[in-house]
Amino acid sequence: MTVGVDAGEGRETELERGVGEILIEEDTLQARIGELGRDVSADYEGRDLLLVGVLKGAVFFMADLMRKLTVPCEIDFMAISSYGAATDSSGVVRILKDLDINISGRDVLVVEDIIDSGLTLSYLMRNLTARKPASLEICALLTKPDRREIDVNVRYVGFEIPNRFVIGYGLDFAERYRNLPYIGVLSPDLVPDGT
Repeated sequence: MTVGVDAGEGRETELERGVGEILIEEDTLQARIGELGRDVSADYEGRDLLLVGVLKGAVFFMADLMRKLTVPCEIDFMAISSYGAATDSSGVVRILKDLDINISGRDVLVVEDIIDSGLTLSYLMRNLTARKPASLEICALLTKPDRREIDVNVRYVGFEIPNRFVIGYGLDFAERYRNLPYIGVLSPDLVPDGT
């Protein structure tokens, strides 16, 4: 589906001009997040759940997922940076913001926007495992199996998507487009070389 309106109408917003097509509509996105919320709630009933959001992309997903949970939970955030090309992770990771909460003995669910190569998330999971949580699982909104370089065990997956450069709902291109309410594909004329 192509975003925008007929050229004659001229009502396409500046934000929408960056979208080549909508990959996952807002209603579909929210329905799936509701299903994930039910699954997580059932699995963590009576447990001490801590959601760990990976900044910045997971903020929208984590906020909506939390509102679908029927179990008490706490939240914390980490910010990590991968070195490498602009669109590819090298797997060399630097923690920019660490957790404020001690996760030892806690049931931790890492909330991630997208899993691409798996390199960065693999590092993060090793780092968190060393802190001795009671359990450690991943909930990812999107996963790109075609791009996977290292296997990462993901307990909850929203959508498997093709190898396209996606934006919206927290996902960005050069820090823009995060505020789109759906998952879109970056317009072909904006896609960086090598993607």
